Amino acid sequence: MSALKVAIAQVNPLVGDIPGNTKLILDQASRILDSEPVDLIVFPELTLCGYPPEDLLLRDSLQPRIQRALDALCAAKLPTALVVGYPKRVDGRLYNMAGVIVDGAILFEYAKRCLPNYQVFDEKRYFSEGDAQGLFEFKGRSLALSVCEDIWDGAPIEELRDSSVELVLNLNASPFHKAKQKEREALVSQRATTIKAPIVYVNQVGGQDELVFDGGSMAVAATGEVLARLPLFDEGALVLELTDAGQLVCKAPEQPLQHAHDPLASIYQALVLGVRDYVNKNGFRGVVLGLSGGIDSALTLAVAVDALGAERVEAVMMPFKYTSQMSLDDAEDEARRLGVKYRVISIEPMYNAFMSSLADAFADTQADKTEENIQARSRGVLLMALSNKLGYLVLTTGNKSEMAVGYATLYGDMAGGLDVLKDVPKVTVFALSRYRNSLSPVIPETVITRPPSAELAPDQKDEDSLPPYEILDQILELYIEEDQSADAIIARGFHAEDVRRVLRMVDINEYKRRQAPIGIRISKRAFGRDRRYPITNGWKIGD
Repeated sequence: MSALKVAIAQVNPLVGDIPGNTKLILDQASRILDSEPVDLIVFPELTLCGYPPEDLLLRDSLQPRIQRALDALCAAKLPTALVVGYPKRVDGRLYNMAGVIVDGAILFEYAKRCLPNYQVFDEKRYFSEGDAQGLFEFKGRSLALSVCEDIWDGAPIEELRDSSVELVLNLNASPFHKAKQKEREALVSQRATTIKAPIVYVNQVGGQDELVFDGGSMAVAATGEVLARLPLFDEGALVLELTDAGQLVCKAPEQPLQHAHDPLASIYQALVLGVRDYVNKNGFRGVVLGLSGGIDSALTLAVAVDALGAERVEAVMMPFKYTSQMSLDDAEDEARRLGVKYRVISIEPMYNAFMSSLADAFADTQADKTEENIQARSRGVLLMALSNKLGYLVLTTGNKSEMAVGYATLYGDMAGGLDVLKDVPKVTVFALSRYRNSLSPVIPETVITRPPSAELAPDQKDEDSLPPYEILDQILELYIEEDQSADAIIARGFHAEDVRRVLRMVDINEYKRRQAPIGIRISKRAFGRDRRYPITNGWKIGD
């Protein structure tokens, strides 16, 4: 029995671009083979169509396109086997399939058995469950295929406990959330020790709409030891060897192990990758955003520049009579530090024109939130005009705390194509700003230390209408991410009036969030595909 060389290919596919993804597989395989000969290269789940393909799976033309791609991979007749993921219809049923291509033909196929239907996953809408083990023979070695949820559910892996399996290949499209890599490593280690066999865990990388796939592919020994990791948030490859004695060893010891990043670094990298791929994969020339002098827009600007480069980012300060000199100075300072194109366009002429047109309709009424919202909507009109003219995507800057309680203006500061901080609570915004400044000081200290304000009225502060963010964010996490009731949250020691007011604000602003741009998911429960509540309902806040 000879040693078996196995390569991990951590790649960034584009959903729906089946020809492009086929080329991606062949190009990555060629790069690996140029470095050294290997027996087998493993790619992530559904690499041929990208993940998640959603309702593209319902298209009649899907299967012919997948078949053409498989034919192309077979026709390449590479001097190595390929393990790739793809959707396949068999007897009228669609399966999430993993196939092994050897010498120009498909040697073995395995249909994913455990289909996730929680959080952002909706696989039971599309796929049927497989019903067979993934064991197959390759070059005299006993290997097994599994796909993503199979290892989380555990049953398909544990069935291998008394088998002859020497190595498990697990194909994944596992999206990022805070501390996810730590969860993955603990899980894969536990599965490996259970079956007393090593596991190669291959994950995709890249942004897809609100999801970010962070990679973190790994090789785990039968003892549960993590032998090697590929980087988080970047493509890469790694060669391993299954020895004659059945031990898995890393064939590239010169590559240092990539230790799990600290939480803030991981979140920041997820935001950068999410912005980069959303902008580039959708073909935008660049991005434009309103720079207010506040911390949310400052952090959004830093993320955008790190994602795209300063030359593809434009910042616009849109002052009004309530805009402080400090805000004007800080916004200009931020733009200068990051080297972006910066312009100032006052909204006062627009605002005055609106108020003149509405004078009769507003006669005999008192000024209220309406006038504040007209300010925000004036800014939205300017940014969308620049977007249309320049071909730039508008980045909105609202954070999760604001989106939760409706502290944002529909068709105003919510107008845009991508909300970078939509899943980032305000307290984390401050922490991320400190983290980014530890790399280079791009956000002025006054922006971080000053009390947050929308500056839509004289001396306005966020905490005039909201609990302190340190309290608000805890309440929101318990309600949004953990689905706890008002009574359960109050029982934790929070003021009953604050809890009920905050929860009501969350509930009544569902209609706003349905019209908000998508945002990059960094938690276990983000607004969007993660959390689906009816706008019209009679549910009462309580137990």
